[in-house]
Amino acid sequence: MFQRPSIDPAVTGSIDVARHDRPSWQRVLQDAVRDIDELAGLLEIPAARLRAVACEPGFPLLVPRGFVARMRKGDLDDPLLLQVLPRAEEDVRAAGFSDDPLGEQDIADDGVIRKYRGRTLLIASGACPVHCRYCFRREFPYSGQLASRHGWEGAIGKLRGRGDIGEVILSGGDPLSVSNRGLQTLFDALDTIDSVRSIRIHTRFPVMIPERVDTGLLALLGRSSARIVVVVHCNHANELDDSVEAALRELAGPADLLLNQSVLLRGVNDDAATLANLSRRLFDCGVLPYYLNALDPVTGTAHFEVVDERARALLADLRAELPGYLVPKLVREIPGASSKMPL
Repeated sequence: MFQRPSIDPAVTGSIDVARHDRPSWQRVLQDAVRDIDELAGLLEIPAARLRAVACEPGFPLLVPRGFVARMRKGDLDDPLLLQVLPRAEEDVRAAGFSDDPLGEQDIADDGVIRKYRGRTLLIASGACPVHCRYCFRREFPYSGQLASRHGWEGAIGKLRGRGDIGEVILSGGDPLSVSNRGLQTLFDALDTIDSVRSIRIHTRFPVMIPERVDTGLLALLGRSSARIVVVVHCNHANELDDSVEAALRELAGPADLLLNQSVLLRGVNDDAATLANLSRRLFDCGVLPYYLNALDPVTGTAHFEVVDERARALLADLRAELPGYLVPKLVREIPGASSKMPL
């Protein structure tokens, strides 16, 4: 049974200094919505109507209030709501869907996952700013697989023992759940490993809680001797309001590259016009589309699946509509493959 990681000062550190015009990201996260009836009230949907389509899963509701504010009031089919509302369809068992669809649990070691040549993935944290219903790591054993344990000692030791690691990929959970102090400890250690030329951060925070892009984070990214690549996760243009755009443009200062990856989700973004609008809006925010991922077949997510034939047709429509640099790569992750595989 999934248990939401608590906001423990030992992991997140003391409250980072907030800008005078906005609260700290920790306070925003603490104030996130965790109750379906409260979510119904905020969306002006009768609680009984929302509960009629919802369920009480082991993977609970968690969504920041700022993200809720971007949803359409009274609309059960709002594409942002569909991404976060636990629905009865999650209880349906489907063939080919499993708790560990990418086979990561067998290869994780002290929070270090080696998938691809020259790159290593670190599970920095088990906490997230949101519980996306399609999360492929909803059953991942975070308690025993955190690279951040003991001041990153075990993970850094494994990296030092390998001379072929050119890029370190920070993942989770969400790596920006770690405090600036904790991240600085990691970055300082990575700066001493000669082979590490770039650090890639995969995060949903700038979209979900743009307050996370605070002065401390910007400073530590700017001090790193490695190239910094930030890959945000956004599935729909409605997620990108003015506050998110401002945060992304601030990130563009210390980051060498801002990219986005999306998951193709039935009912959310399986429409060419929706995907084209997303690419254009990302470009407005200074972000380039990177991956459009086929759904990872994790238990409870079959209702989001888009068949490959439909996905390829959508990609063809995007190529006809957009300049090449705004067309994401349509890919699927296959356990044991040397990279993500084009569809």
